[in-house]
Amino acid sequence: MNLSEPCRSAAESVLTPKGAQEFKAYLQKQPGLSLHWEKPATNEPEEEELAERSLSEEEIAAAVEAWARGPAALPERWQPPSPVLPVEGRRNVLITSALPYVNNVPHLGNIIGCVLSADVFARYCRLRNWNTLYVCGTDEYGTATETKALEEGLTPQQICDKYNAIHAQIYRWFDISFDYFGRTTTPHQTTIAQDIFRRLLERGMLLTDTVDQLRCERCQRFLADRFVEGTCPFCNYEEARGDQCDKCGKLINAVELKKPQCKMCKDSPVVKSSQHLFLDLPKLEGSLEKWLAQSWATGDWTANSRFITRSWIRDGLKPRCITRDLKWGTPVPLDGFRDKVFYVWFDAPIGYLSITANYTDQWERWWKNPQQVQLYNFMAKDNVPFHSVVFPCTLLGAEDNYTLVNHLVATEYLNYEDGKFSKSRGVGVFGDMAQDTGIPADIWRFYLLFLRPEGQDSAFSWTDLMLKNNAELLNNLGNFVNRAGMFVCKFFGGRVPPMELGTDDKRLLAHVTLELRQYNQLLEKVRIRDALRCILSISRYGNQYIQVNEPWKRIKGHDADRARAGTVTGVAVNIASLISVMLQPYMPSVSATIQHQLCVPQACNVLTDTFLCLLPPGHHIGTVSPLFQKLENEQIETLRKRFGGGQPEDSTLELKAHAARMASADVTPPGPGGGAGLAGDPPRAKELAEEVAKQADHVRQLKASKAEKGQIDAEVAKLLELKKLLALAEGKTPEPPAPKGKKRK
Repeated sequence: MNLSEPCRSAAESVLTPKGAQEFKAYLQKQPGLSLHWEKPATNEPEEEELAERSLSEEEIAAAVEAWARGPAALPERWQPPSPVLPVEGRRNVLITSALPYVNNVPHLGNIIGCVLSADVFARYCRLRNWNTLYVCGTDEYGTATETKALEEGLTPQQICDKYNAIHAQIYRWFDISFDYFGRTTTPHQTTIAQDIFRRLLERGMLLTDTVDQLRCERCQRFLADRFVEGTCPFCNYEEARGDQCDKCGKLINAVELKKPQCKMCKDSPVVKSSQHLFLDLPKLEGSLEKWLAQSWATGDWTANSRFITRSWIRDGLKPRCITRDLKWGTPVPLDGFRDKVFYVWFDAPIGYLSITANYTDQWERWWKNPQQVQLYNFMAKDNVPFHSVVFPCTLLGAEDNYTLVNHLVATEYLNYEDGKFSKSRGVGVFGDMAQDTGIPADIWRFYLLFLRPEGQDSAFSWTDLMLKNNAELLNNLGNFVNRAGMFVCKFFGGRVPPMELGTDDKRLLAHVTLELRQYNQLLEKVRIRDALRCILSISRYGNQYIQVNEPWKRIKGHDADRARAGTVTGVAVNIASLISVMLQPYMPSVSATIQHQLCVPQACNVLTDTFLCLLPPGHHIGTVSPLFQKLENEQIETLRKRFGGGQPEDSTLELKAHAARMASADVTPPGPGGGAGLAGDPPRAKELAEEVAKQADHVRQLKASKAEKGQIDAEVAKLLELKKLLALAEGKTPEPPAPKGKKRK
C-alpha cells in the first residue's frame, strides 16, 4: 500500500506522525507478506522510538533465549561432495539461469534477469546448508552465431570461443558463483540432444511437414530469418529483418517481406518448400497440463511466468518446428534430414543437461531424479514459454524420468534511463564496460538487485545509483557497521565488551529476529529485491539504537554508564556480524570485508531463523575501516554522458517496439509453428495505470510547490510517455497530445 503515493498520503494524514509505519507491527505477524516500503535514507535517526514498536512478550522472550545460546546453536556448515551430487535426506537444489547467447556482450538487464538473480539464490541456498548446484554456460548454436561470424570474418567456432571467454570474464568480475560455467558446442550436447530426439521419434511425438522458406540460389542455401532483409509489409520500412521490423515493431515471417534480399550476397531469394520435423505439442498437451497443475501447486512460479504459460495453452498448442536449414548446430540423426540441424530453441535448453554432463559424468543423478531434486530456472520473461511449455513437453515426451522445473523465476525488463540498452548506439552499460567505470562490482550488484524488475519493468538511473550508494550504503549500512566496530576498537581495546541486556536491548533483538525471519521467508520465495530491504532495515535499527543510546557519551560517565556503553557496543557489533552473513548473497566482497574486520568465524556463515550472539564478550576484532566511498555528482554526470549514446528522437517508434516486445513474450515467435501477437496486455495495463496515477500525482505536487518549469516539463513528458504505453497495453492507439493553449473537451 505504501508504494502507492495516494495511499501513503492518506495514511500519513490519518496516522501522523508515523503514517503507514503504524501497520508494520501487525504485518510482521502475517506470513508471506512484503513488509518493506521506500523510506528516504538520511544521516539522521528515524523519529520513531524503538520502544513504541508493538511486540508480544513471547516474541521478546524467545529472541532473548535464542540470543543467549550463541554460536553453539548453529548447525555445522555443510560441505558438499566434489563434484556436487544429490544426497539422500538433504534438500538438493539445482539452479540454472537462461543460457546467455554467445554472439553478444550481456548488458546490465541481461545480467540481473538471469545470472545475478540466480547467483543470489545459489549463495543463499548454501548459507542455509542446502546441497546446491548452480550451472550455466553460453548458448552457441544457431543463426545468430553464423551472422556474427560473417560480420567479423571468423568461423562460427572462433566466434563461440571469443565470446565464451568474454562472458566468462564478465561473470567472474561480477563475482557470479557458478559451480560450473560451460557451453553448448560439446560432444555431450550432441549425444544428449540426439538421444532425446530419438526417444521422441520412437514414441510418435514428432511430425513431418512442409514449410515455405526463402532460398538464395547464389548462396545455395535456405535463408534463416536473420539472413534476410526487405520492406516491411506493415509500415514499408525498407530495412526490416526476416523476423521483426525495427521501425513498427511488428513480428514478421520472412516470406511476408516485400523485395527480400539475401544479406550475404544481396540477391533476391525465391520461395521454396522444405521438409521439417515438428514436436507434436497437441499430443503432449494433456501431460503438460497435468504436470503444470502439480508444479504450480507445490512450486514458486512468478506471476508473469504463470500468465505467459496460460496465454500459450489457453487456445490449444500447435506443433512446433524443431529443425532448421543451417550448418551450425546439432545435426539431426535421421535420413532425409541429415542436412539440417536442430532449431536452437529445441537444442538450447538441453544445454543445461550437457553442461552438467561436462561437470560430472554422474549428471543423470541431477537430471533424472525428480524425487530428490528441486529445479529452479531463472530468466527474463521472454524466455518463459520455452522453459514452461516447449522444453517440458520435450522431456515429458521422451519419457525418461527427467527432472522438470519446480520453480520458474522470471523477471520483467530492466531499461536504461529513459530508453533501452543498445550496443550499436552506445547506449547503456554492458558487462565489459562496468569494470572501467571505477565503481566496484559489489556496488553494481547491490544497485541492480535493489531495482530488480520483479513485478514490473524498472529502469537503471545514474542519479538513483548515486543516491542509493550514498544514502543506503554509505550513510546507512556502512555507517552502522563502521561505528559498531570502531566503538569496540576505540573504547574497549578491540574486544567485545560484556553485555547486560535491558528492556530496550531485548526489544531490539526481537525486531532484528523478525527482520531475519522475513528475509528468510522472502528468499525462500525468491523475492530477492524485497529481502534486500530487510538487511537495510536491520542496519537502520542499529543506527537508531546507537544514536539513542550515545555510547560515545556514556563511556565517559560513571560505572553504570560505561556498562551501558559496553552493552550497546556489544549488541551493535553482533548485529553487524549478522548483517555480514545476510549480505553475503548480495555483496560477497563487502560481506567478506566486514567478516575480516570483525574476525567473524567461518563457522558462523550459516543462516537460521534466530539472531544469535556470535561475537561473545572477549572476542577480538581486527582493524575497522570504511566500507564505501561517496559517489560525486561530477563523476556520475561524466558516466551518464559516456554511456548516453544517441537516444532516438522518435519516441513513438520506441513505444511501439516496446509494446511489440511485451506482446511477443506471450506468443509463439514467427516461423514454422509460430503465431502473431496478442491484442493488449491487461496485467501490464494495470501496472501502467498505477504508474500513470503515481506520476500524475508527482506532477501535481511539483506544480503545487512551484518547482522550476524545466523540472515540471520533464516530469510532464514522462507522464505523457507513460500514457502512451498504457494505451498500447490496453490495445488502443495512443492519443496525440492536445495542441498547446487548448483544452480537450
